[in-house]
Amino acid sequence: MLPFNGLGMGLGQLSRLSTARTRSISAENWTGEKGKAGMATEGTGQAASRDLGQGWKVSPSVQIPAGTEFTLATITEPGAIQHIWMTCFPGVWRTMILRMYWDGEELPSVEAPVGDFFCNGWCERSNVSSLPVAVNPAGGMNCYWEMPFRQSARITVENIADKEAVLYFQIDYTLTEVPEDSAYFHAQWRRSNPLPYKEVHTLLDGVAGRGHYVGTYIAWQSNSSGWFGEGEIKFYLDGDRDFPTICGTGTEDYFGGAWNWEQPKGEYGTYSTPFLGMHQVLKPDGLYRSQQRFGMYRWHVMDPIRFESELRVTIQALGWRSGGRYLPLQDNLASTAFWYQSEPHAAFQPLPDKDGLEVV
Repeated sequence: MLPFNGLGMGLGQLSRLSTARTRSISAENWTGEKGKAGMATEGTGQAASRDLGQGWKVSPSVQIPAGTEFTLATITEPGAIQHIWMTCFPGVWRTMILRMYWDGEELPSVEAPVGDFFCNGWCERSNVSSLPVAVNPAGGMNCYWEMPFRQSARITVENIADKEAVLYFQIDYTLTEVPEDSAYFHAQWRRSNPLPYKEVHTLLDGVAGRGHYVGTYIAWQSNSSGWFGEGEIKFYLDGDRDFPTICGTGTEDYFGGAWNWEQPKGEYGTYSTPFLGMHQVLKPDGLYRSQQRFGMYRWHVMDPIRFESELRVTIQALGWRSGGRYLPLQDNLASTAFWYQSEPHAAFQPLPDKDGLEVV
């Protein structure tokens, strides 16, 4: 039996010894080096710790100036990121762009606003209690997606807003040998605002390589009265053109619910479970706020959607009109797709500018 490399963690692996080395990068240890944490003499906690000195929370966070990109982590040995925690004020969740690069690549494998990556695309705090993503009071964002790399990893955050942002973060990883069949983690953000009439929202296309799709998050704004979730999600695999291999039966069905998520008193029922959730409903306030907004996720952890060479994913926005007929909707959809694949990957569709990202 080969030595345990410390990857693929779960309850069944916890008793196994490994030569993998645990490391962590934060504002208190920029390099993740052994025995080098908590040594800061300057930082955002410098004034508060002035009577205590070095070792007393001198550098708990970073200040990222407007219009700049900040490197959170650079790792130059093989291993895998196993946990990321971060927090910042909700007002910047759409203007802080998270990117991740594996093995020296020039194009990011992960590119998404911080809020959407952690299932909080509406920039209003909503707790999430799932297996790979957990968001806890009051805005503590966590992810447990395993992210292996064979040579190096680089994680950045770009602040595209017109004011400085403060970010607290910690990136926990292991240095170890990575199996030949381990694929690379990817995430991509896309938006349709509004979705053109009789068109579908594309979550992902142009994916080239071998891999498996592992998750969907959508921040969905309904721009019409009535039920919005009759639309089907479709997965086009390996040469599918006009028709997909996998077709869902309705939006709430795909996210693990049923019958409009309707409670007995005529209200939406929210839920957050290990693999499925419709965890957020934002309602009009009777004054300035219009259009209901929803946050929902579906993790394909136990049922990954595997592809050999290419993948395209779409979802319909569909309601009802007179005569019991479907009504194609012109809603506001922002999606984040999560998948693993072999490298190299195809270039992502460019993100819109600050106005195109903005939640209004």
